Amino acid sequence: MYDVIIVGAGPAGISASLYTVRRNLKTLIIYKEKSALEKTTKIENYYGFENGINGEDLYKIGIRQAQNVGAEVIKDEVTKIKIEYQNKAVANEFKEEQNATKVEKQKIFRVQTLNDEFESKAVIVATGNKKGKPNIKNIDKYEGKGISYCAICDGFFYKNKDVAVIGNGDYAISEAMDLQNIVKSITILTNGGQAPEYRAENININTKEIQEINGENKVEEIKFKDNTKMKIDGIFIAQGVAGSTDFAKKLGAKIYNDKIVVDENMETSIKGLFACGDCTGGLYQVSKAVYEGTKAGLAVLK
Repeated sequence: MYDVIIVGAGPAGISASLYTVRRNLKTLIIYKEKSALEKTTKIENYYGFENGINGEDLYKIGIRQAQNVGAEVIKDEVTKIKIEYQNKAVANEFKEEQNATKVEKQKIFRVQTLNDEFESKAVIVATGNKKGKPNIKNIDKYEGKGISYCAICDGFFYKNKDVAVIGNGDYAISEAMDLQNIVKSITILTNGGQAPEYRAENININTKEIQEINGENKVEEIKFKDNTKMKIDGIFIAQGVAGSTDFAKKLGAKIYNDKIVVDENMETSIKGLFACGDCTGGLYQVSKAVYEGTKAGLAVLK
């Protein structure tokens, strides 16, 4: 059991860890996808580097710094975060206001990756601002009208219906697995990408490139670039890897304008779940990410 698990190893996540570790909290950092910082050629507007610094160098220095102070760092893909209760009898009384504090103290976060599973008392999501929406005609038109970004949130609305998941990574597989016991059929659409290695029973794979999504008032059909068509009731977007906002949505945390809503302590509407960095909106700057990571780390200590 960890005191805190930090998802993401950019400036926000690493900064949080520097405070939690130095106060003897057992801290795990999990990261997978390249940070936006790592893709930056040169940074000249961050304090302490008179000649600027390469983004990738700063990113790697940060990870080593966290390791040097005692944080455990692993490279793996987080596919799901769940909340569980150590005492189910207490959890059933959650609706009674007088038991709320008791329940929160017994709440744990279960963080699932491709290769393992970890438990923690608190979680900080700091995986940046995911930009994983595919460039497909009419995708914006049907958001909320058959296009969803959360299988756990919206899967119920497609009970016994035919749905598709757009994506070709492990995140797409995870979303499809969440839908398996609800929908009639599932097809993973790679949109021209390579088919995932994993094969699950009752999940179809289609590697054709998508041209457009059509329907009268809601999603009804997918047209491919070879002019073939597929009748469909719903589409779930799961391109790339899961981002901070994806995790927050699935746990029921408040989202506004596709950004995670946090209080002055970087805590979301879910007790024990914190968010910092690009996923909270505002300036997309290293200095802002470091500041919010610091606040999140200090809040976890409290």
